Amino acid sequence: MATKKTSKKNSVDLSRSSFTPYQEKKGEEYMNEKQLAHFTEILTAWRLELMEEVDRTVHHMQDEPNNLPDAADRATQEEEFSLELRTRDRERKLIRKIGKSLEEIKSGEYGWCEQCGIEVGIRRLEARPTATLCIDCKTLEEIKEKQWGT
Repeated sequence: MATKKTSKKNSVDLSRSSFTPYQEKKGEEYMNEKQLAHFTEILTAWRLELMEEVDRTVHHMQDEPNNLPDAADRATQEEEFSLELRTRDRERKLIRKIGKSLEEIKSGEYGWCEQCGIEVGIRRLEARPTATLCIDCKTLEEIKEKQWGT
């Protein structure tokens, strides 16, 4: 069973990373129509993959027999379901972030740091399409979190 979950997870990661990196042209305006289309495609595909994974989980949980005779088997199944549900909960939150990013694309706010207003950067957004902070602000936020434990 663990192998099956790992292969599902890897398939999501592999397909998300299979996009072609955006090739910036010299003097090109940041967050122009081509760049916004590039990120819209990435975010939309990612959201679709996550939603398909949610559907698979629902079907998996419905298809599994609920009345296993052995107590250890039941406990194992419940633990697997619990882990799967926690993963889906994180993915549900991520789907919301993706939706927020798609809204920011429509409003023209995507790709700009929420704290300082500078460019987040094409490569950073390709690595983390839902990023809302530039690398400097994110680093500072992480340092503060580490110091204050928040």
